[in-house]
Amino acid sequence: MNIAVLGATGLLGKPVTEQLIKAGYTVTILARDPVKAMALFPGVKVVAADLQNPESLRAGMHNQQAVYLNLSVRQDEKPADFHTETDGMKILLAEAQRAGIQRIGYLSSLVMRYQGQNGFRWWVFDRKHEAVRLLKASGIPSTIFYPSTFMESFSMQTQGRFLPLAGQSDVRMWFIAGQDYGRQVARALQLPGDENRAYVIQGPEAHTYEAAARLFVQQYPKRKLRIINAPVGVLRFFGRFSQKLNYGAHIVEALNHYPEQFEAESTWAELGKPTMTIADYARQAP
Repeated sequence: MNIAVLGATGLLGKPVTEQLIKAGYTVTILARDPVKAMALFPGVKVVAADLQNPESLRAGMHNQQAVYLNLSVRQDEKPADFHTETDGMKILLAEAQRAGIQRIGYLSSLVMRYQGQNGFRWWVFDRKHEAVRLLKASGIPSTIFYPSTFMESFSMQTQGRFLPLAGQSDVRMWFIAGQDYGRQVARALQLPGDENRAYVIQGPEAHTYEAAARLFVQQYPKRKLRIINAPVGVLRFFGRFSQKLNYGAHIVEALNHYPEQFEAESTWAELGKPTMTIADYARQAP
């Protein structure tokens, strides 16, 4: 299968792209920074493309059968900004229809289900729900992945010798490694048929965020890390002045309280059971 990938250079997009290549897909990377993409994936076709530029998407999707999307709302985005997951999604879907794309794979979120629970309301989750609605309404067969928390979040959060946390988690989550998720994506997009599909993506073990962070720190070999924890109220206060901290306060509140349950039995049966534990991930983390 020929597949175009958007978001291949990110911490979550990279392992998926690697697994697609390993599974035998002919991958074309659509990237705003083609130099970075070529450095990460030597020998793979890279096309300079931007979701705000329909013509660049048109060139990138020529002769493709499928598209995989790893989009996100950046931490510094504001509600009135251009959003890749909604504004960009509309542009991409129009070009995908024009190109005759047969399937779109899309990375969504499990924790966005927290929207409306305990009085929680966040415009970022509105955008994520809208992206799913747009994709389902497009008429293009879709495969949507709803993952639990990625183990890569610890790598993203680590700052020097510190792993900062916020608040107190009162729920367990089934952490998933990007590598395991990538293998499941590769298998899912190989399935025949033109029906829409959706998968809950969860890993082999469940922990509160604090317990998982302790495991990561204990097994991380590159340097000694220290966990520091700030009250969520501090993030909320400084979030009045910083869009990035405002984002952090909201996502932490959702992660700390979303009552995640194990739902991945059918995903494991169809796409394979993840094997990487947090200890495994920590030992090979960047």
